[in-house]
Amino acid sequence: MAKHTITLIPGDGIGPEIVAATVRILEASGVEIEWETQIIGAQALEKFGTTIPDTTIESIKRNKVALKGPLTTPVGKGFTSVNVGLRKALDLYANVRPIKALPNVECRYPELDLVIVRENTESLYAGLEHVVVPGVVESIKIITEKASTRIARYAFEFARLQGRKKVTAMHKANIMKLSDGLFLECFYNVSKEYPEIEADDKIIDNACMQLVMRPEQFDVMVLENLYGDIVSDLCAGLIGGLGLAPGANIGEQGAVFEAVHGSAPDIAGQGIANPTAILMSGILMLRHLGEMDAADRVEKAMMDVFTEGNVRTRDLGGTAKTDEFANAIIEKLRG
Repeated sequence: MAKHTITLIPGDGIGPEIVAATVRILEASGVEIEWETQIIGAQALEKFGTTIPDTTIESIKRNKVALKGPLTTPVGKGFTSVNVGLRKALDLYANVRPIKALPNVECRYPELDLVIVRENTESLYAGLEHVVVPGVVESIKIITEKASTRIARYAFEFARLQGRKKVTAMHKANIMKLSDGLFLECFYNVSKEYPEIEADDKIIDNACMQLVMRPEQFDVMVLENLYGDIVSDLCAGLIGGLGLAPGANIGEQGAVFEAVHGSAPDIAGQGIANPTAILMSGILMLRHLGEMDAADRVEKAMMDVFTEGNVRTRDLGGTAKTDEFANAIIEKLRG
């Protein structure tokens, strides 16, 4: 079996606990992995004087793949988002978030199965802002033909490879006629190359209402950065929360697979965090590496544990610790 060297970023708060549990499960699948541990964020700032050390970037570029725990980003002060910085440094232009309900988890839409493809490099989310005069701040929204075309093509290629039938662009081109208008124009230009896949669009506010009322009408959704950030959390709420939603950041220089939830410092160190999101991201990572059999086996083991419902973490109404949940999945893998 092929050996993979993967950059491992344990993260902050509950990160090291849920990442360690996931590493144990992935290794139990039989895939031969060598982990190269790196740090970013607050820990790196303390040790190296920068939140994103060159050694970490070099490691990801060298290995092409990283698994990353959640990071803490200060709100309104302190250092800028490390997640944003990492995506910029590696040009991880596509943020992919599958939204699929898990068995035996109470949620609004137990049959839901859709995918969000979010442009990851520009728009308001890039954080280009400055003080014009005291009391007046300007944020700059930049949309380019290159980035819009690239993300549209990624969404259609993803749909084709996954056998999905429809891609929906979400926008506010009725108001932002130039910026969101360009995004929409690029989307429809690319759609002509994929005649077998239905292409449509929805204004973002209406799309959010439709997602809450009739989400089954959507399949693959493609959005610019800020809309994608908001809608992906909304969709996670439809299946039970961020603790159950995986995430991948894909670029030409590499891919970073991560838990999309926060670092939950209030429960760090207690061994009670749910590792499902980072585990599901690890399953996406195995598929990215071509380890389809191992990915299927890990996913089935996880699904079996959810279906039986005997071992559940506290956030899902159970009493299992992080390691107990991981052990139950490993038992299924070995059984």
